[in-house]
This record gives sequence, structure tokens and C-alpha cells, in this order.
Amino acid sequence: MIAMTIHVFRYSGFNRQQKTWYIVTFVSVLFCSGAEYAVHCGSYDPAFALPLTILTVLQFSVAPCMAVFFSGALGLHRQSKKAIWFFLPNALIEIVCAPFGLIFRFDAEGYHRGDLFVVYSAFNFLSLIYLMVSMFAVGRNFRHRDQSTIIMIVLTLIAGVVPVTFLNIHTAYISIGMAACLCYIYYNDLVQEETREKHIASQKRITEMQEQMISGLASVIESRDIDTGLHVSRTREYVKLIAKGAMQEGVYTDEIDDRYVDMIYTVAPIHDVGKIVVSDTILKKPTKLTPEEFEQIKEHARSGGVIVHRILSGVADESYLDFASDIAMYHHERWDGNGYPAGLKGEEIPLCARIMAIADVYDALTSERCYKKAIPPQKAVKIIEEGSGTHFDPKLVKIFLKIFNETDLWLPEHA
Repeated sequence: MIAMTIHVFRYSGFNRQQKTWYIVTFVSVLFCSGAEYAVHCGSYDPAFALPLTILTVLQFSVAPCMAVFFSGALGLHRQSKKAIWFFLPNALIEIVCAPFGLIFRFDAEGYHRGDLFVVYSAFNFLSLIYLMVSMFAVGRNFRHRDQSTIIMIVLTLIAGVVPVTFLNIHTAYISIGMAACLCYIYYNDLVQEETREKHIASQKRITEMQEQMISGLASVIESRDIDTGLHVSRTREYVKLIAKGAMQEGVYTDEIDDRYVDMIYTVAPIHDVGKIVVSDTILKKPTKLTPEEFEQIKEHARSGGVIVHRILSGVADESYLDFASDIAMYHHERWDGNGYPAGLKGEEIPLCARIMAIADVYDALTSERCYKKAIPPQKAVKIIEEGSGTHFDPKLVKIFLKIFNETDLWLPEHA
């Protein structure tokens, strides 16, 4: 309970009123524990029968209210205030019955339960039920409640209620200990749930920022060249189809999952972001490029990786940053190692870049540019098939061919 109290006071998610109610709950637990110890410590003296009687009346009056006090700590302030008045009759009954020993009594031998002890047990039972209902009332606000925690709460309540109500044994220590554990379990679950929701909200904001920045970069690319802009729109659809197809066929499932598909779809538009460093004279040249000009074009891959790192660094997490950078830098690498900028070979090339390579080449072949005419999709597919094992990852080419034969989304005009 001490650890729990420290936790409550340090946690900023509870307001002052909730913390006040918790103080009342904690003080009540300490008082009832102290009273229970005074009565059952084994050092009974008949001379102290009267003060022990008064102490027990107070304990029996307060004990059923602990659950009600704790409901206030949960944030149910109105309900808890009304419920306190509901339990006041218990205190009145304890006071009236005490002189006659109807609920409990002290004699020369010590403490004994009276014939009406069941009255106290009934109030204690109702208070625990009230606590359980309060917890579920608060728990309804959380969509992702841990079902195992709810089951634990119910079992703990049953474990505390049954001995107190039906067995002729002293269970105050057990009940108070269980109540303390129950409070800790629930509060811990409550805090974890809120923390998880805050984390999810924070991640959502970060994701939105990342997507906005990527969208902005894609807009810059599109503003340079309308053909490139349409290329961006089409290739993101293509990579998504290839990635989903690979997942369905059980290819590279150690890397590809739903999150991977979402990521490659999101970052694909920036695969050509490095072209912003290439002059329009070269980028839009209608005739064949000179070797020197082609070398400048090739620099867009390396530049793209650097640009992505600089812009997304500090906004995206490390794995997302590497993913986006890889797709921009390595989508012109070849399976046989003759690509650029790093000359990577086979599975040395990041998987996202290998997927992007197929989508990029297919769309480039089937699209009209200032320097060439478009070729039919079937012919472009044949070229990619011939490049299996040299230019492209052979496993991904098989996926590409299967998807192409099953859909018409590969036609540029459908993008």
C-alpha cells in the first residue's frame, strides 16, 4: 500500500480529488489493520474491553466504506458521496448493538462474534460488490481492457467475500491484503492502459508527420515533371501489389507483413526524390544522354538517400528512416551487382529496393517520356521476365508475373 500510495502521488493522470479519496482509503486501511491487530494480537486484557469495543465499532463502521472511498479515487465522485450515506446505517447499527454484544463482544476470554455478525458481513459484501461495479463502470471507458485483469479482479473479490461472509474465521487481514492487491492491480492496469493509449496517439501523430513530409517531397518531385509525378502515383500502387503478393505466396515472410506493405506504399513516392538535384536540361533532354550526363542522372540515387536522411532524421524512427532511405538510394541496384550507386548484389540489396526496382522499370517502359515512346505492357513484362536473375530478384519476378496475369491495374492509364 505504501508503494501504491507513492505511485498515486507521483502519477499526473489523477486529479487532486482522486488523490484525496485515495488518502482516505489508505488511512482507512491503516486504521482497520491497526484495530484488527489490537484485537487479535494475542495480548488481550479484560481491562481493555471497553476501549477495544469502541475501536471495533469504529473498525466495523469504516471497513465496509473502504470500497466506497476507493470508488472516489477511481473518479466516481458523485456516486461515492451518495454511497457513503447508504453505509451510514451500518455505523448506527454497530453503535446500537455494541452494548448488547449482538454483532461482537469482549468477555474475560477475549473477542467473540455475536448472533448478528452476519449484518456486518452483509455490509462488507455489498461494499465489495459496489467496488467491483465501480471498477467495471470506469473500465468501460477503455476499449482495450485486458480481460485477464478483469477475471483477476472478480476472482480476488470472490476470494475475499466468501471467507468473510460464510466461514466462521477471522479474515480481516486477508480481506485488507486482498483489497490492497486489488487496488494495485486495477490502478496498474488503468495506468498502463492510459499510457498505451497515449503512446498510440503519439505514434499516430508521428506517422502523420512522416506521411505529410513524404507527401511534400513527392509534390516537389511532381512539380519538376508531370510525367515523373504520374510515375510516382503508379509505382506506389505497383509496389503494394508486389509486396502483398509476396506475403500471400509466402515469399520473404520474415520481412514482409501488413506493416511492411503499408510502409512501402507510404515511402514509395520518394524513391526518385534525388532527381531534384539533377538539372532540367538533363532531366528533360529529348535525345540520348552523353556518358557524362548519364553519370549525373545516376547521382540521383545516392542523393536521394542523403536527402531522405536529412529531412526525416529526428521525425521518423530509425527503422522507418532506413527503409525510406534504402528505397531512394538502392532502387537502381541490380541482382547481378552491375547496378548503382553501390554495386550491391543479390540479397545485399534491401528488399524494399528490389521490389521498387521492378515497379520502377515496368512503369518507365510502359510510359511515354520526352525521350521515348511507351511500349505495350506485355512487352514490358517480357523484358522484366528476361531480367530475372540478372537485373531483378527472381522470386519477386515470379510474383510480378503472377499478379500481372491476374489484374489489369498494371496499365498506366488505370493509375
